[in-house]
Amino acid sequence: MRRAVELLFTRLIRSRIGIALVIAVLVLGVIGTARLVSGPDDLTAGLSSRPREPITTVDPEEGDDGVIATPLPESPLTRPGELTPEQTATRFTTAWLGGSTTTAEQWQAALRPMSTPELTEKLTGADPAGVPAVKIAGTPTLRPRTAVFTEVLVPLEGGRLRLELVAPDGRWLVDAVDWERE
Repeated sequence: MRRAVELLFTRLIRSRIGIALVIAVLVLGVIGTARLVSGPDDLTAGLSSRPREPITTVDPEEGDDGVIATPLPESPLTRPGELTPEQTATRFTTAWLGGSTTTAEQWQAALRPMSTPELTEKLTGADPAGVPAVKIAGTPTLRPRTAVFTEVLVPLEGGRLRLELVAPDGRWLVDAVDWERE
């Protein structure tokens, strides 16, 4: 018997199988002890207490809960006696196109009354000879965004001029200029 016990401790426990058996006995012992200490199972705890019906957060009688249509943009507001966005865009475009026959200073002076200070600063040093079009080819198209911000598209020969106009005090001024070739 002594020899069997000695064989068990020296060879079996030191082998991989022996170590695995010892670990398995320890794990089962911890789990068994935990179950004995915890007491009887509570059948209402955990997932067994879930509701029988799905939980709804929307009243089914309310109707469609999809995306609401975006409202139409406000019409641009113009102070009495001031130019409308279309008129401002047309005058600005005429002055912008007329720069090829004048000096840079005269061209910028013609644009200044219809431009924001930020645009006037950006145009400083610009060469009017670089304007790619020579005449207006149609009527301006207004794209209102808010009551004080609108976009005007002016068709020109060979492209389109896109102007962003702002009117923080009711007077429309061009704030950005973009040329789009066709």
